Amino acid sequence: MSERETILVVDDDREIVGAIAAALEKEGFTVLRACDGMEALDKALDPELRLILMDVMMPKLDGLSAVLRIRERRNLPVIVLSAKSEESDKVLGLSMGADDYVTKPFSMQELVARVRSQLRRYTRLGDVNAAPEGVVLNGRLAYDPAARTLTADGEPVKLTNIETGIVDLLMRNLGRVFPAEEIYRRVWGEEAFSSENTVMVHIRRIREKIELNPREPDYLKVVWGIGYKMEKK
Repeated sequence: MSERETILVVDDDREIVGAIAAALEKEGFTVLRACDGMEALDKALDPELRLILMDVMMPKLDGLSAVLRIRERRNLPVIVLSAKSEESDKVLGLSMGADDYVTKPFSMQELVARVRSQLRRYTRLGDVNAAPEGVVLNGRLAYDPAARTLTADGEPVKLTNIETGIVDLLMRNLGRVFPAEEIYRRVWGEEAFSSENTVMVHIRRIREKIELNPREPDYLKVVWGIGYKMEKK
């Protein structure tokens, strides 16, 4: 990633814009600012721009409508910022062209991590829909079943043999829910007995290695009363 990547921060609350800008500038980014969707459309044409942080609720033109119009002109990573935390709101934002969705209030540290994640994904992986033959791509994650290796944002993830076995099972079966007992039988190769806690500990460790916020995982999710799955992105 080149130095001084340029980021556009869009929010009708100038204090929020200032706080985000200060955090990003501290990390070495150049920041453009806008306070409504129409202003964002103009600044999105800057050829140096590499990523947009876009609030949803704004005057003149709302954030999601602005994202749709920007997408007609440029293919840039867009992270939506919103006070709405319902799953349906996240699905709507992502379906309208956002690459990531962050709910307010958020940690500045996590936001900066998500910015870096999206920039790495776009600048280091190139076409995110392309992958070497046999490699399973899922959002920020890429798993090579032949080599049994996992990368997140292009960076290798160091996994133990057991963790690799769990990742192998879940990445090969994106979206499928596996009970803890089945995960244990397949990965450990023996009958499950009081396996829930053992599997849970390993799931937690994998989350700490692949999730931007392990407490609110984007990928490795629990389906209460059933088991675990790798969310398909």
